[in-house]
Amino acid sequence: MARNAHPEVTRQRILDAARAQFAAKGFEKTSIQDILNALGDLSKGAIYHHFASKEAILDALSNQDMEFTENIFARLDSDKTMSGLQKLQETMRSTMRDKQHLTAIRALLPQLDDPTTPAANLRHWGNELSQQLLVYIEEGVADGSTPTQYPCEAAQMLALLPNYWLIPHFFPGTPSELRHRIECLEAMLEAINVPVFDDALIDDFMSGIAVLAAPGNESPAETPQIAIEQ
Repeated sequence: MARNAHPEVTRQRILDAARAQFAAKGFEKTSIQDILNALGDLSKGAIYHHFASKEAILDALSNQDMEFTENIFARLDSDKTMSGLQKLQETMRSTMRDKQHLTAIRALLPQLDDPTTPAANLRHWGNELSQQLLVYIEEGVADGSTPTQYPCEAAQMLALLPNYWLIPHFFPGTPSELRHRIECLEAMLEAINVPVFDDALIDDFMSGIAVLAAPGNESPAETPQIAIEQ
């Protein structure tokens, strides 16, 4: 058999197919055969050449998604034209507008039903992610765009609440309930002079949440309410 001249291309094709299948059916309900069927021209041996298990595919998707976030921060860190507030807004806007990123998050949501995973995520959000957001808030304090007396607390709110409280996997709701929840977060942040949300960003969040709330990712502890409207 001829050697695959572009193994990295095959590996990425497997990840793309798996991401779509996990997002559509949920991780537990997706089999290796489902991924093979979606690819159409690979053998099971080809998948196992690149990934030891379905869990290894999920881990690779998680690592890719972390790189996505790191790339956003690297781009904004080097931008000298934006205010601290604009960098905060662009961080969230880039996240909520990227369909591939949101699909990857949707594929990873079943992991959050493992009690150890939310604990690890909360530590990440509360430490690494909040520290990165704190850089932008402190830039905003210096340039006047986020004149808050609570920079650390604001960074923690922005790191923790959108990644947990606004996720329908944990807190399902109707579109109006979810928008009201985002508006509540907007009011809390404005009260401490971090006016990061505007109508356009709220709309971006609603569109992003619609992707996360798609069928196939219901929490086993919850029956989802109506899907979020696009």
